[in-house]
Amino acid sequence: MHKISRICKKIATSKLFKNGITTTILIAGILVGIETYDIMVTNYHQTFEVLDLIILIIFSLEIIIKILQEGKQPWKYFTDGWNVFDFIIVVSVFMPFGGSSIAVLRLLRLLRVLKLVKALPKLQLLVTALLRSIPSMGYVTLLLILLFYVYAVAGVTFFGHNDPVHFKDLEIAMLSLFRIVTLEDWTDIMYINMYGCDQYGYDNIRELCTTPSSSPLGAALFFVSFVLVGTMVILNLFIGVIMTGMDEAKQTLSDHDQKGSLS
Repeated sequence: MHKISRICKKIATSKLFKNGITTTILIAGILVGIETYDIMVTNYHQTFEVLDLIILIIFSLEIIIKILQEGKQPWKYFTDGWNVFDFIIVVSVFMPFGGSSIAVLRLLRLLRVLKLVKALPKLQLLVTALLRSIPSMGYVTLLLILLFYVYAVAGVTFFGHNDPVHFKDLEIAMLSLFRIVTLEDWTDIMYINMYGCDQYGYDNIRELCTTPSSSPLGAALFFVSFVLVGTMVILNLFIGVIMTGMDEAKQTLSDHDQKGSLS
């Protein structure tokens, strides 16, 4: 058993094995994309089935090799979250799907592409950083929602009658603010409320402009302040949180590599 464990560990850690798995993942992803074309599926149905079977065998062998390398403690394989993720993706394909559930099977096959996260260390580092950032990002998101709510209520109050398309009610105002915070033609919304819907933006929907009113100074202050706070400040907080998570992930990976070299 010890000999088999050493052989499997040597295979699993070899560069050829890792590159082979990465290549297989890429091929699996390409095949799923090609299968979205009905004409390709019709003409090469059997070829796709054979290739999919080969890919499934390779991924299954990968799991078997990595479990066997643990020797008398095969459960150690499942102590790594990425290994559990790989195992679920492979095992799910063996589930009986057919008929109307064929889309589910195709989606499960598509999930194989996510195995690249583990196959590419730099990509794994990025995902780990994002996962570590989720708790802090939650507080930043809460702050952003509060900002949206305050500005949405103010927008409906001040601009709802003049610009019903963007500020008719709270829900529409929140959606409009999301558009503004992404800087998607936000100046058009500002000009509508600066000059009035009868002067700007409602040329093709005049019937909706029932009570036009202009607010040059108020609209400019409202939208410019929201862009400054929402886009330039709060959204940059997300970047800062992610960068902090990246540093923590790098430190964790460095500590893990040091422990691995010592052992």
